[in-house]
Amino acid sequence: MILYDPALNMNFQDYGIMLPIAPDRGKQILEFMNSHYYPGTRGATMPYPGPAMSIADALEFLGIADRTIITRADLERVHSKEFVSLLYDKQKKGLEESLLNTFELIDAQGKPNRYEPARAKKPLSDLFQTILAQVGGTYLACRLALANGPGFCYFMGGGMHHARYDSGSGFCLINDSIIAITKLLSESVLPLIWIIDLDVHKGDGSAELIHFARERGELQTPPKQSTQPKLSTQLKLSDPSGESGNKKPCVLTLSIHMAKGWPLDTDSLAAAKEGRAPLVSSDIDIGIDAGKEETYTSRLAEGISELERLSTELYPSNPKPDLVLVVDGADPYEHDELPSSILLKLSLEQCLLRDNYVYRYVMDRGIPSAWIQAGGYGSRAWEPPAHFLLRLKIN
Repeated sequence: MILYDPALNMNFQDYGIMLPIAPDRGKQILEFMNSHYYPGTRGATMPYPGPAMSIADALEFLGIADRTIITRADLERVHSKEFVSLLYDKQKKGLEESLLNTFELIDAQGKPNRYEPARAKKPLSDLFQTILAQVGGTYLACRLALANGPGFCYFMGGGMHHARYDSGSGFCLINDSIIAITKLLSESVLPLIWIIDLDVHKGDGSAELIHFARERGELQTPPKQSTQPKLSTQLKLSDPSGESGNKKPCVLTLSIHMAKGWPLDTDSLAAAKEGRAPLVSSDIDIGIDAGKEETYTSRLAEGISELERLSTELYPSNPKPDLVLVVDGADPYEHDELPSSILLKLSLEQCLLRDNYVYRYVMDRGIPSAWIQAGGYGSRAWEPPAHFLLRLKIN
């Protein structure tokens, strides 16, 4: 199942943001798939995984009447109330400043950086509503995967995995993955969720937010986490609470990414605070050095085996996750055009091997999986997900 809605498109140039991001990558993917029908099926529906479902279709299918999918309370479960207040400030000054910082639109000298407000067609603050809608898409993708268990849903959006507890970062204002999962956990009993992050950049914001949720006592802490840095007292988080033992849910995170480069570059690490991203580890961090692309999938497989080990320690009688959220970044692709992605260059076939390995893993074990589009920059960013989706077959 594909979840795609042009209303969720973040055409950054409409806001004067000159990032190398295609105006509508999802449309490019669907057009490619529609041009590759099987022989003799001209005029028929798209090959598996089927025609795209809109947000309205998803809400109807799931029986959700309220179209306000993501609320302020959903954000406050994950991000600090002070930060969320800035985003919802009626004067919009805090929101605009957060957007300027998140998308790195002002440089150290106070000059515009990849930002041309004179060319903007919409106020910068209007971008927030589309970002909220993107978070809603990630949540719906998870619900759709669970509703068709073991389901598969690919959402052409989301992946804002750098957003931190009290700020945006790395083009990510708020963290859709953690907001969506936390909302799910507030509604259902899901003992174990995995996040498998394939974006070229470390999923540092997600690691921080999960770590903080564990410190608050909302999530189980796997044995490996006992050596993680302690939470800074400056964050003013609530005291640990919740039920003891295995009655609390667990979210395990795996991030496979460039071993060096942002946010693990020298300047970022030097400016980082103890116990904060990017210094907080995922449960499993796999750094791939430049020139070692041929080891990518084998090391990914080893990381997933480690997820299995941690899951078995926590839930020996039933270690299979209830849901896997895949952050399917296309930015490790060798034709990606973002300068900070250049230290990892997977070929198209290597990208497909990566995605197919994860897909086969979850499907063979009957695990529902939601996939979100995440990073991908330049005119060819649509290619890895398009070829991956086209190759899927019904067994």
